[in-house]
Amino acid sequence: MRQLTGQPLVYARANHPRFVAELKDFIRFPSVSAQPRHRDDMKRCAAWLARHLSEIGLEGVKVISTAGHPIVYAEWLRSPARPTLLIYGHYDVQPPDPVDEWRSPPFEPTLSGDDLFGRGASDDKGQMFAHIKAIECYLKTLGSLPVNVKCIFEGEEEIGSANLIPFLSQNSRELAADVAVMSDMRMLAPDRPALTYAMRGALSLEIEVRGQKVDLHSGIFGGAVHNPLQAMSEILASLHDRSGRVTIPNFYDRVRNVSDEERRYLARTGPTDEEILRDARAARGWGEPGFTLYERTTTRPALTINGITGGYEGPGVKAVIPVRALAKINFRLVADQEPEEIDLIFRRHIERVTPPTVRATVRTHFKARPARIDHRHPAMRAASAAYEKGFGAAPVFLRSGGTIPVVSVFKEMLRIPTVLMGFALPDDRLHAPNEKFHLPNFYNGIATSVWFMKEIAGGSANDHRLPLPRGKG
Repeated sequence: MRQLTGQPLVYARANHPRFVAELKDFIRFPSVSAQPRHRDDMKRCAAWLARHLSEIGLEGVKVISTAGHPIVYAEWLRSPARPTLLIYGHYDVQPPDPVDEWRSPPFEPTLSGDDLFGRGASDDKGQMFAHIKAIECYLKTLGSLPVNVKCIFEGEEEIGSANLIPFLSQNSRELAADVAVMSDMRMLAPDRPALTYAMRGALSLEIEVRGQKVDLHSGIFGGAVHNPLQAMSEILASLHDRSGRVTIPNFYDRVRNVSDEERRYLARTGPTDEEILRDARAARGWGEPGFTLYERTTTRPALTINGITGGYEGPGVKAVIPVRALAKINFRLVADQEPEEIDLIFRRHIERVTPPTVRATVRTHFKARPARIDHRHPAMRAASAAYEKGFGAAPVFLRSGGTIPVVSVFKEMLRIPTVLMGFALPDDRLHAPNEKFHLPNFYNGIATSVWFMKEIAGGSANDHRLPLPRGKG
């Protein structure tokens, strides 16, 4: 098998500088899906990506319009007797704000040592580009891939993938595959690769509290009218107790407890409290008692307040009682919590605790179920073998506190597992200023993807031929 992957790997090493230059071109697109002013940038980025996929030899390349941002599709289906791999990624990025905290312009990729800085460098342009380059390495040397491949690269992951779900539903037969892979998560360190086997679900909501019909002078009406900002603060204060547990009735009813054996594994292989606090640049931890910080962020559910607005927010002072207050709430959910049920009990709680002097409205923006893949699955064994060859070290199995909606969607709609193969580092500052991608991880990620395709095709994973179904798609 090493002979069959030798040419692609030699090609990869010879072309590292060009690959980085192309990744820089990719990062330069300000493909911020959340901001309407970047709609044209999203289209230009999708078009660039589609051209690139065609240039490296993929077929059936399409830019598919949706009600939101485009989906880019490509395929290579020349081997009907071999498994089909679905490669997923997203080309949209988070807003760069606050821009003044960047040390270099967020959409002008800047190389510093072994790190490439820029918005989207790690999440997810750099990580998904590793798979694209692995495909190129095969097609430009051997003229074929060891597996069939279908690529789906969307432009709305950062805003909930609302238009991906209808696309998958309408095209489920055409998108049939044996296994999916995505790289949009972290490793522990450059020499400590990791496979993620569980992710939390999510529920994002918005609370609006309104009081009187107009803004009021706080000197004339202060003490006589219930301030919506104060009422909001009282409502939000009711969501946790002093220890950090969520106080919504029935919130923990369906939480599945982790076995003692898995807790010992997490303690042995996962980040320590000190490492998590260092990555967070925080002095002290907080949260539900009885669990490590790693457990709190992966095996336990959480409720966070992501934003509060209302009243005067400019410089100086303004004596005003505002008409309304707004808060954004995010839940992270674990097995067997259902987003719909948590949504319902949250609304009941808000209705119960809202003072009669104001009105509260709850709006739901996003839902995603928790996801898990059996680490003994043949595709996970293939990924583990590929990591050992690509990074020179066996991966550990990690839980993630984050949420990628498409993982549970692939399981439910396409009935396939998703291998979560991360190439990012804990200090890559995803979603924050000065996001970066460690280029040795990029290079090793390309090699790992080369090996993964070969392993999926029926190579040795723990010395056993992979019993994957054959020839879907």
